[in-house]
Amino acid sequence: MSQTFTRRAAILGGLAGLAAPSLLNAQEAPVRRNASSFSAQRWQDHFDSLGVVTIVADTTSRALHYWNEDGSDYRMYPTSVPASEELTKRGYTQVVRKKVGPDWTPTPSMIERNPDLHYMPPGPDNPLGTHAMYLSWPAYLIHGTHDTRKIGRRSSDGCIGLYNEMIAELFAITPVGAQVRII
Repeated sequence: MSQTFTRRAAILGGLAGLAAPSLLNAQEAPVRRNASSFSAQRWQDHFDSLGVVTIVADTTSRALHYWNEDGSDYRMYPTSVPASEELTKRGYTQVVRKKVGPDWTPTPSMIERNPDLHYMPPGPDNPLGTHAMYLSWPAYLIHGTHDTRKIGRRSSDGCIGLYNEMIAELFAITPVGAQVRII
């Protein structure tokens, strides 16, 4: 009986020894931004009134916050955000146009950074995904993405990206004229 106990103890001890470095590394790893780092926002901290719809895109927590006209519907969506501070525009804007199945043309500055970029019609390779909401700032959008690895990361050229399913939901409930703040 003592040999059985010894074998079990050796096996369990060996497994614990193998797992210990992983557990230690997990505790020391830097905290990544993900859904658990989202924090609720208050629309009152950004706008005087709700208007037809209010959207706040938080580039720090990588979340988009939505409120309907009476504040009874509050939703939060994970997003991709601009890849660098130089590409990040902050401030007040509004949704001026919406499009299902958007096409995409890279801006001159995008082509300067990557000469291989070219026009893309709607479809699975289009970086704007299935839906796009155009802001009053030229070339800035809230749109979907087919590349789900981008969500939760600094990966865009200035836009706010959402999973295609989530932009479809947001698109359906957001009218042209919705007020937007990028923080």
